[in-house]
Amino acid sequence: MAQDEIDPAQVRDPERDRLTGRVRRFAQVGVGLAGAGAQLSANRLFGGEDADGRNARALKAALGNLKGPLMKAAQMFATVPDLLPPELAAEFAELQTNAPSMGRPFVRRRMASELGPDWASRFASFELDAAHAASLGQVHRAQSLDGQRLAVKLQYPEMQSAVESDLGQLKVIFSLYKRLDGAIDPTEIAEEIGARLREELDYEREAKLMRLYRSFFADRDDIQTPEPVEALSTGRLLSMTWLDGQGLLNFRDQPLEVRNRIARLLFDAWWRPMTKMGVIHGDPHLGNYSLTPGAEALNLLDFGCVRIFPPSFVAGVVRLYRGLANDDREAQMAAYRSWGFRNLNDDLVDVLNVWARFIYGPLLDDRVRTVADGVAPGQYGRSEAFKVRQALKEKGPVTIPREFVFMDRAAIGLGAAFLHLGAELNWRALFEASLEGFTEEGLAARQSEALAAAGLT
Repeated sequence: MAQDEIDPAQVRDPERDRLTGRVRRFAQVGVGLAGAGAQLSANRLFGGEDADGRNARALKAALGNLKGPLMKAAQMFATVPDLLPPELAAEFAELQTNAPSMGRPFVRRRMASELGPDWASRFASFELDAAHAASLGQVHRAQSLDGQRLAVKLQYPEMQSAVESDLGQLKVIFSLYKRLDGAIDPTEIAEEIGARLREELDYEREAKLMRLYRSFFADRDDIQTPEPVEALSTGRLLSMTWLDGQGLLNFRDQPLEVRNRIARLLFDAWWRPMTKMGVIHGDPHLGNYSLTPGAEALNLLDFGCVRIFPPSFVAGVVRLYRGLANDDREAQMAAYRSWGFRNLNDDLVDVLNVWARFIYGPLLDDRVRTVADGVAPGQYGRSEAFKVRQALKEKGPVTIPREFVFMDRAAIGLGAAFLHLGAELNWRALFEASLEGFTEEGLAARQSEALAAAGLT
């Protein structure tokens, strides 16, 4: 038997034994969290100047060696400044974005279990070593029989078991989190993260979302998406056309005209699907974008974390924007209420507006400007989040509605990308252009039609 072949008798799916995988994962994670809990209890008892920092480092240590859902959750937290105390956000931000890739034996088993023992004959070539690895899966270069260059995304083993186990462990993390900071009730955050993680493991859904974005930008040559290859894809294996490009950070030293062009493309790729279809790309990681030579086109590369919003939520986004622009307290209150914020009063709205005026700030200022002068990308939103947290300790706690989590996360990631680029644009003019003809009813109709066409109903 050739080295790269696999015995058909070994082609089975051990991940179907979900209970065994779940128990094993629960034990693996539980040991680390038990140690973190003991450390937090000691810090709470003895205190000290660096108690918050020690707490943060203890939780980071519990998660730092894990591949999969909890790692992904920690990265999500780190990119939303208002969800975490500063010490914890700083520690979580240092967790590795790229996990070590799985080796060739795993690759052969995964490919055989998804496409059959003769899987290699379905490709002209396939590189067994990963081109890129992340927290939930890894990507391989390949070539189809008709000569197309492909990116083949393989899900790590037992991720479905890991998700269900880790979601249970998230409750432990949130109980520890409440002991660190009681200003924000994270109950609905856990529900949201759980729903999104389950979706991110469904590669058939990701292929549909890829087609949704591909259809939306079909009339534009400057925003490109891969094309899924259905015949070489399953629920845990996703093959798509390979898009050549360079990472965003390679363009930081380009002339301002080029950097502004990239920023406009990013803005359109994020906001227009939101205002026209109620859909956002919820993962702000810079690795999910690349640019063709000369920055003529933006490539959107990953569609695992795409959030579909109710039209009423998007209408609330527009309502709050206009309420802040016109200093209309009634419209502001109505927007927060439509998002699901409860027990609202003037004092609480004042606190929430501190954060809202930061997020909407560039959109409210009718002039050419940077997103935030003199702020490093990694610090974007940190000082404003601290002010909100301190105020909520007096006026809160507040329960963050679940839809708000990924909207907030994506907005912060987009702003950080603009800071990396040093872009200078009239952000209000761009946003107003995206709102042309906006109505909640019109959005609902377009969303329904687009989702049905992509098979997402």
